[in-house]
Amino acid sequence: MRLTDTIHRRLPLHLATLALIAILLVSAVHATGADPVHLLRNGDQMLIVLTRLLSPDWGYLPSVLPALAQTVQMAIAGTALGVAAAVPVAFAATSVVSGTLLVTAPLRMVLNVVRTIPDMLLAGIFVAVVGTGAFTGTIALAVFTFGMVTKLLYEAIDTIDRRPLDALVATGAGRSALAVHGVLPQVRPSLVSYALYALEVNVRASAVLGYMGAGGIGVTLQSTMGLMRYDRVAVIILAIFVVVLVIDLISGAVRRRLL
Repeated sequence: MRLTDTIHRRLPLHLATLALIAILLVSAVHATGADPVHLLRNGDQMLIVLTRLLSPDWGYLPSVLPALAQTVQMAIAGTALGVAAAVPVAFAATSVVSGTLLVTAPLRMVLNVVRTIPDMLLAGIFVAVVGTGAFTGTIALAVFTFGMVTKLLYEAIDTIDRRPLDALVATGAGRSALAVHGVLPQVRPSLVSYALYALEVNVRASAVLGYMGAGGIGVTLQSTMGLMRYDRVAVIILAIFVVVLVIDLISGAVRRRLL
């Protein structure tokens, strides 16, 4: 009886929630101008594009490989730079190491601002500052990685076991000793995992940064799309897919071995 009463009491709330979701969905569809009918009317054009995508021009593959290699290099360099910068800042952004909110609060606020900037916008900013090219893409990926890994790492530090730190404090250890001998050994597995995850994300991101002039396979993809050579677009997409798959497999193997 009590269960029935509870269901009856909550039924209006559930119905109101469903109605609110339906209203939000309808308003979103209306605001974005989504029109399934228009999509169906252009079904013949979609069929043409799909037909070309399913007929890759494999002779174009050798032309893709140098740009693809540059994309991977950008991702590796950007990840390495971002992680290297993230580690000391993450340590400073947690009260476990810095010991005062006067440091951690404003630092975390700045990091939140950095983290909210999309990688494409970062690429556009750095293109305006230093010009086009792979170096620009590498800097954009480094800043993006820095913001992401710093947040993940300082949150991991906040949850570590404090007993080893108390033991170090009892021996007279300073802040740097706490960070190196008390904090780093506990968060090292998480740091490795975050770095590998950032590398996977950056490989995907660097593939499209070329649309902002930031080098890599994105430049080739942009020009090929502009020429409507969808048979060559298919080769680029498959090449990116293979690279991402290989990096995912390598990352998984490294995680299993190190963690």
